[in-house]
Amino acid sequence: MELPKYIRGAIFDLDGTLLDSLSAWADVDVRFFQKRGLKVPPDYYNIIKTMDLYEAALYTKALCGLDDPPEAMMEEWLSMIREEYALRISMKEGAAQYIERLHGEGILLGIATSSSPDLFLPALARHGVKDYFSSYTITREARGKEFPDVYLLAAKRLGLAPQNCAVFEDIPLGLKSAKAGGFYTVAVRNAEETGALGAYADAVIDRF
Repeated sequence: MELPKYIRGAIFDLDGTLLDSLSAWADVDVRFFQKRGLKVPPDYYNIIKTMDLYEAALYTKALCGLDDPPEAMMEEWLSMIREEYALRISMKEGAAQYIERLHGEGILLGIATSSSPDLFLPALARHGVKDYFSSYTITREARGKEFPDVYLLAAKRLGLAPQNCAVFEDIPLGLKSAKAGGFYTVAVRNAEETGALGAYADAVIDRF
């Protein structure tokens, strides 16, 4: 897609936006709860998808009355998913080519995600796009994606004002926050997201 001429930076969410990783996380959830004789709680993924791993561990522990320390839960999740990111998780169709194109046009590229660098950096490196990104920002450094903070920090690291940056997201909450922060917003559809993406998006795309 073509960005407006005044856009000098692009900030990308990862899971569900650039990386086709949602089904892998859904499988981790099933295995995690099965191990404890439980089923995945209703709407669980939609609730935790904007949380970082520590926040998700605290939420899951309280929701299900688990005795597991949050740190142990995090490591269990990471041990199940790490190999998927390193070896198997693909990028969304056309995403790698789009990133390369933006970089070639002089657009500064950043990441804003609730994921962990030890997961996504090997995946981006495997697909040959890691070095196109100037910086990455994780929600743990700011606040969750119900606030614009993570996008604002990502823009600051690119040395750009929000109004000169586009934010690519696949969830309405993130798009709403980015729009409130003054960003140009691009909604990236995925099969798992049923929310009204267009409500907070300047543009909506089905593929890159």
